Amino acid sequence: MSQRQEQSTIKYFLYARKSSESEDRQVQSIDDQINRLKKLAQDLNLNIKKTYTEAKSAKKPNNRPIFDEIIQRIENGEANGILCWQINRLSRNPIDSGKISWLLQQGILKSIQTIDRQYLPDDNVLLFSVEAGSANQFILDLSKNTKRGMISKLEKGWQTGVASLGYLNDKENKIIIKDPERFNLVRKMWDLMLTGNYTPPKILDIANNEWGFKTRKFKRVGGNPLSRSGIYKIFTSLFYAGIVENAGLQYQGAHERMITLEEYDRVQMILGRKGKPRPKTHEFAFTGSIRCGVCGCLYTAETKKKLIKSTGEVREYTYYHCTRRTTKIKCNQRKSIPVDDLELTIEKEIEKYTILPEFLEWALEGLNRKNDAEIEDRTKIYEMRHKTLVETQKELDELTRMRYRQLIDDETFIGEKNTLQSEIARLKENLRETEARTEKWLELTEKTFVFATYARAAFLKADKMGKTGLELKKEILLALGKTPIIRDEKLSIEPNDWLVPIKNDYSSLEKKYVRLELSKNTDVTAQTEAISAVRARWLRTVNDVRTVIQQQNEYIYIPDLRAYANA
Repeated sequence: MSQRQEQSTIKYFLYARKSSESEDRQVQSIDDQINRLKKLAQDLNLNIKKTYTEAKSAKKPNNRPIFDEIIQRIENGEANGILCWQINRLSRNPIDSGKISWLLQQGILKSIQTIDRQYLPDDNVLLFSVEAGSANQFILDLSKNTKRGMISKLEKGWQTGVASLGYLNDKENKIIIKDPERFNLVRKMWDLMLTGNYTPPKILDIANNEWGFKTRKFKRVGGNPLSRSGIYKIFTSLFYAGIVENAGLQYQGAHERMITLEEYDRVQMILGRKGKPRPKTHEFAFTGSIRCGVCGCLYTAETKKKLIKSTGEVREYTYYHCTRRTTKIKCNQRKSIPVDDLELTIEKEIEKYTILPEFLEWALEGLNRKNDAEIEDRTKIYEMRHKTLVETQKELDELTRMRYRQLIDDETFIGEKNTLQSEIARLKENLRETEARTEKWLELTEKTFVFATYARAAFLKADKMGKTGLELKKEILLALGKTPIIRDEKLSIEPNDWLVPIKNDYSSLEKKYVRLELSKNTDVTAQTEAISAVRARWLRTVNDVRTVIQQQNEYIYIPDLRAYANA
């Protein structure tokens, strides 16, 4: 009987497992495993008798009832093959590995098929034993190495585990870096606390309801407003003052501190105060978003009441002014700015980037054509990278066989194995980046031109939207550029890099387009050609915006304003 004929007679149990424990965090999800394995079974014409799934750790024996059932049914002769993602999905302990190895050696288990190779009784038992042993040793070493690595990391000044709010884990360099989305907002929380005029619950309300603060989004948790316990955790953590704490010990942190130790001590004193702060009865759109051009302090707002003597009516007026909460620089900006004047100025800033719907339509068409044209190239790159990955995996397999035939020594084997494993990890990451990168820049570029089209309409409509409208106004302001500055009662905003091409090119193109549209020239062909020339020049601008976004390495937030298309 040929191998292919014998293969068709094997009855397989498909087994997919994923653990929540640290060693399994990078493993494919159960659904992904099942989908990929079913596709493999179809390609290889495998007979799948039943599919099993299990969410249990394989570190300890007798911990997986589903796995035990599979072994029992194989021993009873109900199946004689196992289809799984990798060998480490079957076992990470020597007892379970021994069961499988014995069944394979005795021919009771005729095949173990993984996503990239097959183990058979007559030629791969040794290879199976080695790889299973590697999985077992991995678990034994994990705890010891983790503890040793943790102490070493702390001594170097790096916090272990998930970075504190306002910071991020740089997985590539294994350090803690600033979160470009949240660092400044958490610093603003400290600034409010340091004034002595706000309690943590009030700052929590401001952060969640005025700033729209959200915690980091992970796979299953996060992306929520800050909690009450979370705000107190921030104000009692020495990490923000550059100190890393662990198991009662303190280490000098290597990360960029957010506050000084003096500021930390002051906040601890404030937290011990009694009494209730004055309630804040008004909500304002731009508090915490604008800074003074003289002293650098934040602008705040307040509402005053004024009696109109002629009518006896009491009216409310809202003004923005510098908090002047610094003694280092004497601030001479004493005049307050009425909220209506400020919003009119912001509206004029938005107008600098506002485009006609026709230009949006051209931009989206151009982006989609550009994307379609690049799909083939990206596919080729993906295929080449995948081919390289497969070839590198084959090299690793061959290296393993050479070692167990004693064709190479341990030193050579370990050195080359580590090199190949590092290369495999790099290639897998490249594949993931190839898939994700394009989707990101395309979405952000589309949002940019949608923003340019509808930001002004959304800003004007926000007055009728209550608290949601206040948040929308703030999002639009911050999307225009870097921190807005007020000096001599004038607002200035340094535009974000991806808006600069629009600001530089659009105005002249709009004038040409409007002039052509209104022209009484009866030469329709000439008019069409002229408009096509405007469109072609605009598409170069679109490509400039796309290029800038592609080159950005930091977080980009652009509000999605497509809901205001008909506003």
